Amino acid sequence: MIVLMPALSAFLVSGPTWNSAWLLALWCLCYCVQFSAARWAKSHGRARYRMPMLVYAALLTCAGLPFVFRFPGMLWWAPLYCVLCAGSLICAWRRREHSILANICAVLASSTMAIPVASLGAHGGGTSALAHLLPFDQSILPPLGVEIAGAYALTLFGSVLYVKTMIRERGNTRYLAASWIWHILVMAVGFLYSPLYGTLGAILLARRRHAGRDAQYEEDCEDRGNRRVRDELGLFRDDHLCRHGAHSVTGV
Repeated sequence: MIVLMPALSAFLVSGPTWNSAWLLALWCLCYCVQFSAARWAKSHGRARYRMPMLVYAALLTCAGLPFVFRFPGMLWWAPLYCVLCAGSLICAWRRREHSILANICAVLASSTMAIPVASLGAHGGGTSALAHLLPFDQSILPPLGVEIAGAYALTLFGSVLYVKTMIRERGNTRYLAASWIWHILVMAVGFLYSPLYGTLGAILLARRRHAGRDAQYEEDCEDRGNRRVRDELGLFRDDHLCRHGAHSVTGV
């Protein structure tokens, strides 16, 4: 979802074209290259992970070079994606692919792809509620693509924090506070631009609150279950010791 949804949303909303479909297919190949390269980096260069990386890279080169010749302006995005890819591979090399830095690289890369995909759509990026707020050249950064990218970036990073408080960082008060603050900011920013975005932000905030209660309930149930198991094991151990002691005394 994190990888494909922003680009796919831009592809559908901006009006599908052969060129935007071409870029969407290239983005899928980019993900395959990044995933296999991250596996290779995590293994510190094991040969078994090298061939998939090279095969996907060759496919991307064959399909991507004609696209670059057709749309040389897309190279404007190359520096950003080189930095994000390098950050992802460094995290994989250090075996920190689930770190917050790696998550930020993934969120930014996937969300930003909505902009170039939208620029190739049938509506040329279209218009949006943010068009009058954008100070830059809208032919390079179409308002519709920027809107989709921004919405996904805010939402997906909130999901990153939300999931971490449920699994890897469960019980970490800093991540819990960051998750709450981020969801509140998303709601506030949403209301600044549109009642629709504000309402969606409020729904996400309600999800955060409801999920927090569920997590606390599950944790309490788990604690009660663990105490019950410990008590039962303790009773079994005491009963076993009593029987063993009685057998020793009676010689039976």
